[in-house]
Amino acid sequence: METPIYTEYHPRWLRRRVSTYWWMQRRSYFAFIVRELSSLSVAWFVVYLLMLVNAVTHGEASYRTFLEWSAHPRVLLLNVASLFLVVFHAVTWFSLAPQAIVVHFGGRRVPGSMIAASNYGAWIVASAVVIWILVRA
Repeated sequence: METPIYTEYHPRWLRRRVSTYWWMQRRSYFAFIVRELSSLSVAWFVVYLLMLVNAVTHGEASYRTFLEWSAHPRVLLLNVASLFLVVFHAVTWFSLAPQAIVVHFGGRRVPGSMIAASNYGAWIVASAVVIWILVRA
């Protein structure tokens, strides 16, 4: 049995160097990265809502303190920026939904435009219900 021959140097694989900013080369890559980062805004709104619920459950003084903190310009700016990012997240996801979801109805595939339209329709109905609740209160 022969002993394998080892070389001191390992051959280098052909690997192209990828720039750190690869995602800025195309608009679709940029939108992908921004959509992924916008998930942090969704998380912020969940935390904010939990803080609001906590303040409400601890009485009026806690709630007023929360409202004063919420009125701070930095918090307002964070909430407005987060709102735009969450809307961007929703719009881009609804646009991708037809590629991620395959629906068959009556043995035929439902067109992607119908899937996207149903997502936007559900979003409009949910928004209308929330506005109706807020205006009625």
